[in-house]
Amino acid sequence: MRARAAVATALAPDGRTVVRRLASAPPLTLRQTGPYTVHLVSTAAGPLGGDRLALDLDVAPRTTLELGSVAATLVLPGQGESELLVTARVGAGATLRFTPEPTVLAAGCAHRLLVRLTLASDADVLWREEIVFGRYGEETGRCHARFDATRDGRAVLRQEFTVGEAALDSSPAVYGAARCVGNTFMTSAAKQAVVADGVAVLPLAVPGTLVSALAADAAQLRSRLEWGERRAVDDGDDSVAYGGDAGAPGLQ
Repeated sequence: MRARAAVATALAPDGRTVVRRLASAPPLTLRQTGPYTVHLVSTAAGPLGGDRLALDLDVAPRTTLELGSVAATLVLPGQGESELLVTARVGAGATLRFTPEPTVLAAGCAHRLLVRLTLASDADVLWREEIVFGRYGEETGRCHARFDATRDGRAVLRQEFTVGEAALDSSPAVYGAARCVGNTFMTSAAKQAVVADGVAVLPLAVPGTLVSALAADAAQLRSRLEWGERRAVDDGDDSVAYGGDAGAPGLQ
């Protein structure tokens, strides 16, 4: 299956954001749920092995787009490798918040997740990705993820990682006992690097921050990423309590 969906915003004469384009193609079905909020709604199984899916986001200057999903994405095995390519352009003074629910890698799947993000110099972005290693009680499928962000033609972040290779997955230097991995890219610039249990907040060379986390389950992963996001926005304030684990003490 080949499918392409798209969202585009425009600036209304009164300064409001309007969603000027909303194009769906199952399983990528889009629904506008607020003035500048759009959710992905799965209307078909997938991605399945062999599928080629694409999502295009175009955030016009001085507009805002918030994109989420109503449920996790389950990647299933099939004939060959599946692919999801997300391309996003964020204009001058525009804001994009990309926070879909996790991607779950069912046993036997082979998937590629590609992100190409292009930013104007003063664009504001929060982009979160969460990957779960299989459904409850099953082995993980395979996923190769690549993230490329550029600002005014200059690389901000280029990152890739693989899930589903036994030698990597079990290594204590990679995932160890973790069942989930996640990253948040933010244009907000953390003042300093911070490392806590299962999460790292890393300032980038070009103003921006990468929050990376590992966790035993999706709830813990979300908690750790959100903690890291708050640390970046709050300029590394030590009073921001660490919420990576229920009952965990504050950052040491």
